[in-house]
Amino acid sequence: MRSYSPDLTPPWKKKQTPAPEVAAEPDLVVEEVTTGFCGAVIRCEKTAEGPTVTLEDRFGKHRVFPMTPRGFLLEGRPVTLVRPTAAPRGPARTASGSLAVPGARARVARAGRIYVEGRHDAELVERVWGDDLRVEGVVVEYLGGIDDLPSIVAEFGPAADARLGVLVDHLVPGSKESRIAAAVSSDHALIVGHPYIDVWEAVKPSAVGIAGWPSVPRGQDWKTGVCRALGWPENTGAAWQHILSRVRSYRDLEPELLGRVEELIDFVTSPAP
Repeated sequence: MRSYSPDLTPPWKKKQTPAPEVAAEPDLVVEEVTTGFCGAVIRCEKTAEGPTVTLEDRFGKHRVFPMTPRGFLLEGRPVTLVRPTAAPRGPARTASGSLAVPGARARVARAGRIYVEGRHDAELVERVWGDDLRVEGVVVEYLGGIDDLPSIVAEFGPAADARLGVLVDHLVPGSKESRIAAAVSSDHALIVGHPYIDVWEAVKPSAVGIAGWPSVPRGQDWKTGVCRALGWPENTGAAWQHILSRVRSYRDLEPELLGRVEELIDFVTSPAP
C-alpha cells in the first residue's frame, strides 16, 4: 500500500529554510535564480525600492537585480545576498584615485590652463579629476575643435609661469590631429592625446554595459553611428549623459586617457624654474 505523509500542507505554504546570507563582495560570481544570468558582482546600491546588486557576465554585459531572499545561487546553492559590511575607512580618495584633502578650499586659479577639444572631454575630465584640479587651481577649457590650435596657443602665450597643456582626440601617426599638433612649438606648451576617435571610446565598454565600441564606417558621423549600431536613440547629447553617468572613477576609463590627463596636470602645475 502507498504510504502518505500526515502533513497535508501544500508545498507552496510550507515555510522554506532560510538561505545563508552572503556578502555581495566585488568579483563574487553568482547566478540570479529567475533569469539564469550569471556574473560577477560589480557594485551594490541602495534604492527607494530596496538594495540592488549589479552583475557583469563574461561578455561584459551588466544587469541589475534586487537583493531578494534566496534570489541567487552560489555554487548551485540558494543564498541571500546582503550588502558588504563597511570595512574600516582608510584615507579618502578622489575619483582620480589621489588622496582627498579634507576641508580643502579651491585654490585661486593658476595662469596656466588645460585645453580639451570639446564639451564632452571637459565634462569627463571634471568628472574624474575635478577635485584635484580645484585643489591645484587648474582651469580646464574646451575649444570646440583644434583646427586653429597653433593660433590659439600663440594667442595664449605660454610662459614658464603660465604653462598650457592641450588634450587632443585621435592623436595617432598620420592623422590630421597629429599634423596640427606638430605645428605647435613652445617649450611651455605640451600637446598630448589619446588614440580614440572620440573621448566616448576612452570610457571602458564594461562601464557602459556594452561588449565593445562599434566600428563606424568612414563618412558617417561617428557618434550618430555609435548610437545607431547600439540601438540607442540617435540623440548624441542624451547618449553622452548616459555614458557619463556610468563613470564613477578612474577605473572606468582606459589607461591611454588616464596617463595623458595626469601628464598634463603635472606639466601645468610644475613650479617654474
